[in-house]
Amino acid sequence: MSWIRLSICLMDLFSVVLTLFLIMDPLGNVPVFLAVLKSVAPERRRVVLVREIVIAYLVLLVFLGAGDALLRLLNLEQEAISLSGGIVLFLIALRMIFPPEGGILGETPEGEPFIVPLAIPLVAGPSTLAALLLLQRTEPSRRLELFAAVTIAWGLTGAILLSSPVFYRLLRERGLVRKTGVRIKVLGRGEISKKLTVQAHKFSGSAAEKIAAAGGVAEVLQ
Repeated sequence: MSWIRLSICLMDLFSVVLTLFLIMDPLGNVPVFLAVLKSVAPERRRVVLVREIVIAYLVLLVFLGAGDALLRLLNLEQEAISLSGGIVLFLIALRMIFPPEGGILGETPEGEPFIVPLAIPLVAGPSTLAALLLLQRTEPSRRLELFAAVTIAWGLTGAILLSSPVFYRLLRERGLVRKTGVRIKVLGRGEISKKLTVQAHKFSGSAAEKIAAAGGVAEVLQ
């Protein structure tokens, strides 16, 4: 009967690991991580990634051990955590769609994110913390198994996020991601008969003349 009990425990562990892994959604967070780390120096990106992933793990462990007591101390309900976290994610999404002058994160020291938004809420997000709280309240005597599940799910998530530059390079090589740094030059071959405004990084002399002769404008991009 011991092996039956062991198999049941392993199935429960696998179920919790899968649940937490899907909630953390590392594959869905890869584009966000790449967008946030775009302004970070290439030699610093892996360091920043490791730092943020470790911080997220510490947050998960703290919440796993003292999350319920902390919520009672602050007189907060689980729904309040989920609602406030959803608002934070909505604001981050708005800044990604309409980025301000300083970028998604605004003005940050050396352009490096710290804790927000990579560690919190993208990895240790409100949904993950709420799931931990629910699991902890449901099975208070199985904290060791829950700790193992959190560690495994976090490890899988961290491995995928650390590989995000590799994913980006593969996607760019296959033309699925727009290459940056490509400059466009307009040549003067052919004829133009309509008034157009053309934007490019450089124009040949004949191209600029033909656009101007048709009443159009040649705008040079910086």
